[in-house]
Parts: sequence; structure tokens; C-alpha cells
Amino acid sequence: MVDYSKWDHIEVSDDEDDTHPNIDTPSLFRWRHDARLQRMEQQEKEKKELIKQATVHKRTLEETRQKLEELTTSGAPQEELKKTKKELDELQRQEDEYRKKEEELAKKERLTPWNVDTLSHDAWQKTIINPYQKKEEDMTEEELDQKHKSFMEVNEAHIKKFGMMRRWDDSMTFLLEHPILACEETANYLAIWCIDLEVEEKHGLMAQVAHQTIVMQYILELAKTMKEDPRACIRPFFTKIKKADKVYQDCFNDELESFKERVKGRAKARYDAALKKAEEELAKEREARLGPGGLDPVEVFESLPECLQKCFESKDIELLQKTLQEMEVKEAQYHMKRCVDSGMWVPDATTAHLLDDTATEEPVYETPDK
Repeated sequence: MVDYSKWDHIEVSDDEDDTHPNIDTPSLFRWRHDARLQRMEQQEKEKKELIKQATVHKRTLEETRQKLEELTTSGAPQEELKKTKKELDELQRQEDEYRKKEEELAKKERLTPWNVDTLSHDAWQKTIINPYQKKEEDMTEEELDQKHKSFMEVNEAHIKKFGMMRRWDDSMTFLLEHPILACEETANYLAIWCIDLEVEEKHGLMAQVAHQTIVMQYILELAKTMKEDPRACIRPFFTKIKKADKVYQDCFNDELESFKERVKGRAKARYDAALKKAEEELAKEREARLGPGGLDPVEVFESLPECLQKCFESKDIELLQKTLQEMEVKEAQYHMKRCVDSGMWVPDATTAHLLDDTATEEPVYETPDK
């Protein structure tokens, strides 16, 4: 059985022919049509304005949530926490109001009678790309880098906004407003951002961005399956995921969890590599400053008695000689030998007998430039 009831609520005033003989029928139809177009234009304007306000509000809500999370983690004062929480509660209340307005607008659109301007519409829209535009496989590395750089300069802020979104409808609306984001560059940027967030130990935010990364990857995979432009698969994906059965949803969640595990592994690998590099640089730096006897001057200086440290800090040779004379011979020899081995002290040829306790003449030393 075919349900014809959907055709009962149609506004087809342009087809009426029962007008008064003294009325110019074409003019009347034209006036009615113009009035209807104005109403439709006004409704569309109100819809766009509502979507715009809701988008700005959702962005503010996400920023406030992140701020509250950071304040809670950093142990901020209770007054500031209460103030931020109060702002968040107010924003959540406003979000409910926006949701009700969206539902009312959708209901109003459903109840609006069909007419000659809404009975038919474009079945398919596509963008024809310049056939002379060079394909990526034909580009050089420099051209690819320049293309990626140009894309990021224009769209990086939009990619980050998309990465912070939570609801399916918000993501779909945003991508439909910025269809250029449906590409590999966006997916790659989000994936790298996830790793950066995990390294910074922002685990909650990483999980959110990871969700949006899988959304983008699913859109790209759907485009490959359908052999279509990814921009044409934005609405089909969200329509499918919102109506998906449990098996499809479980597959999405499994892929999300698997991706988060891979992000954690990459973050750990990056952390370990950075730690290893820092240790190697520290070892090279330490090796570069070792003295002729293989000792580290920093470690030797820190191990010296305070009286000898003052002598080296002031570079006072007379004070050093006096201090050594006041110390026990073996102790003085021990510390001075370590100073020589670390390069802190360089005796000249005439004072090589410094460590010889049988010396009868008072030794003379020269200090290094370091």
C-alpha cells in the first residue's frame, strides 16, 4: 500500500484558477509567490542565526568545561572554582534552551506546507575541480609541503574547533559549513594533536580529540568505499552513525579504543626518545668538560670543603696556598690531586712537585681560564 497522506498538506496556490474576473490572476500569483519566498527567506535567516549562536555558545561551553578541569587539576582557590562552576551551570541551562529552540524550529519546518519551491530540489550537488590542477602523486615534496602549509594556515583553527566538539549534530553542522576539512590533512593533524595531548598528560582532552579523529577517518573510509569525494560523505556518515545498530556502534567504539591505545604507545615512545636524547646530550656535555684525569670539575668542586670552594670562586691564589697550609697534608694532597685531574687547577712545570709532601720550596700555581 502506498501512503498518499503526505501529499494532503501542500500549498499550491500558483495552480488556482478560481480568482475573481476583475483580478489580474498572474499578478496575484506572483504576489503570493513573492510573499511566500520572503517568509521562507526569513525562516532560513532565523535558522542560520540560531545555528550560529548555538555554535558560538557550544564553543564557549567547551572552553568553560576545559577551564574548570584545569582549575580543578591545578588546585585553584575555591572561590574561583565556584565562580567557574556557576558559569558552567548557566551555560548548560542556555544549551537546553538552544536545544528546545532547535526542536521547535525543526517542528515548524515539518508543519510548513509544501509548495512549488520545496516540492523539488537538487538531487545531487558536486564541485567540479579544475581538470588542470596537479594531482598529489605528480607533486614534488616541496609542492606537497607548500600545499600542506597553505591548508594549515587557513584551516588550523577550524580543525581545532572540530576536535573539541562532542555531539554528532554539532560535528555534522560544522563540517557541512566547512566541507574542506573532510580530508587526510585534518585526520593527520588530529592524530598528531592526540599524541601531543597525551605527552602533556591531558588524557581527557586527548580522548575527546581521538573521538573526532575516528569520525574523520570513518568519513574518509566511507568515501573510499563509495568512490566519492569525502565532502559528499559527510551527511551520509552522520546519518548512518546516528541510526546505527549496536554492532556498527560497537565497531566504532572498538576502533576508538584501539586508536587511543596506539596514541598512548606513540606518546610513550616519543617521551622515551626525548628522554634518551636528553641523557645523551647530558652525557656528551659531561664528557666534554671532563678534566685530564677523567673527573668532572662540577662534581669535584661540589665535593671540596667550603674553604677551598671560596678560594676557587675568588681565584685568590694566596688564600688558596694559605688554606692548604692550614689543612692536613694528606687531605690537601687529596683535594688538589682531584682539582688537577678535573682541570680546575693547572700547575706549571716548576710546580709539578705540588703533591710531594717532601717539597721544601713553596709551590706556585697557575689557574686555567675556565
